[in-house]
Amino acid sequence: MNAMRVNKSQCRGFSSSPSTLSSSLPWISPLHFSRVKLHKPDPPPETTGTQTQTRRKGKYISHESAINLIKRGRDPQHALEIFNMVSEQKGFNHNNATYGTILQKLAQSKKFKAIDAILHQMTYETCKFHEGIFLNLMRHFSKSSMHERVLEMFYAIQPIVQEKPSLKSISTCLNLLIEANQVDLAQQFLTHLKKNFNFKPNTCIVNILVKHHCKNGDLDSAFEVLKEMKRSKISYPNLITYSTLLGGLCESGRLAEAMELFEEMISKDQILPDALTYNILINGFCHGGKVNRARKILEFMKSNGCNPNVFNYTALMNGLCKEKRLKEAREVFHEMMSFGIKPDTVGYTGLINCCCRTGKVNEAIELLKEMKERECKADTVTFNVILGGLCREGRIEDALEMLEKLPYEGVYLNKASYRIVLNLLCQKGELKKATALLGLMMGRGFIPHYATSNELLVRISEAGMAEEACMALFGLMEMGFKPLPDSWAVLVESICRERKLLSAFELLDELVVVEQD
Repeated sequence: MNAMRVNKSQCRGFSSSPSTLSSSLPWISPLHFSRVKLHKPDPPPETTGTQTQTRRKGKYISHESAINLIKRGRDPQHALEIFNMVSEQKGFNHNNATYGTILQKLAQSKKFKAIDAILHQMTYETCKFHEGIFLNLMRHFSKSSMHERVLEMFYAIQPIVQEKPSLKSISTCLNLLIEANQVDLAQQFLTHLKKNFNFKPNTCIVNILVKHHCKNGDLDSAFEVLKEMKRSKISYPNLITYSTLLGGLCESGRLAEAMELFEEMISKDQILPDALTYNILINGFCHGGKVNRARKILEFMKSNGCNPNVFNYTALMNGLCKEKRLKEAREVFHEMMSFGIKPDTVGYTGLINCCCRTGKVNEAIELLKEMKERECKADTVTFNVILGGLCREGRIEDALEMLEKLPYEGVYLNKASYRIVLNLLCQKGELKKATALLGLMMGRGFIPHYATSNELLVRISEAGMAEEACMALFGLMEMGFKPLPDSWAVLVESICRERKLLSAFELLDELVVVEQD
């Protein structure tokens, strides 16, 4: 550690304990740090008749302790202060782990100039670095849409790690560029690899390009890449290649071509499909309204020695439920369980949704109880499906009871949970219940949809419930809601009709404040 130290004038407020580090210092770029050793004061002179006063030695901070302190740093500046302070210890030199930790901390806070300074410092270190540090930085720069910096991090690997980048780093860099649709940079990257490393893309790398074309719906280009792969011995297509292409064809509704490609994969290239590949086809045919064909694919799968998993069965069940074929969906569900496959939340939710859509909410509730007995945790989607089913059957009281009790049972509900019931109450004209639900909803930190809030205010006002409308309005405004002018007009008119002029003036005052904001 040679070039990154804090001099004494920069270091005012430091102490020997990380817990007392100053957090009020301005941001100091590591580029400006200079190496100095902290001056140790001379020991106090001895005096007769008194004991010799000795300075208590501070506890030595190990690499592991330094990492924990940096991670717990209140902010990146504080973390950087800790990073530099521990390096002042005699015999301490930062290593790959401590550098990786401070870079992670700075990257999370988007302190990219400080990252550059740290990377510059790393070029002077003698410790062994690993490329994982740079893969992590690539991902952070990609998230910040700094795609050219992704390439810079890749190019920094060899001079600092002093080894050629691995296949993992190559595929990570290319994948990040492709995912961000930075095709020009990706092409520039591949050219660099070919020129400087005589790199010939293997199947793993070329599959990234296939995925890119399929994701963009450019299947013609994807199949051109496939042709090139078949001409190459290094990048011959594998199961991932074919699965990606099958997914692209299914999403485009080209199911016949998907089956042709599937047969070609097995017969010509002798590549056997796995459960994931079958799932792509099952989902594709279910979404395309060809559930019977999807069921035959599942049967073909079993007869060819590939055991279906929970995802395969769930995909088929969802397809049957979509067509309201509840009986057949149940048969598939029981078949899955007979093979010892434990149904998951998605599978149960699909079946529950089918019950609700076919007017069998009680059966859906029984399935919910069964989930609990089998220790399969229902999620928010599951409960929202049941709330929707109750509302469609007009069972408002049951729905309200669920909303009231579930949070006390440790169940998380979201904004949609309340909206489902609130919208129905508004449609049915159950305004007192709607107002009470609005209060419950806001008390739990949720606010209705903007349009629903305006509609509710207008309905309450027109029903002559001016006091309730005012209370609802003030509650909504406290949560940042700004009603439409028409909603204001209806509400003020309602209050005036009831001769509650004081409330009207209060509302007008609020209107002026809102408009000024």
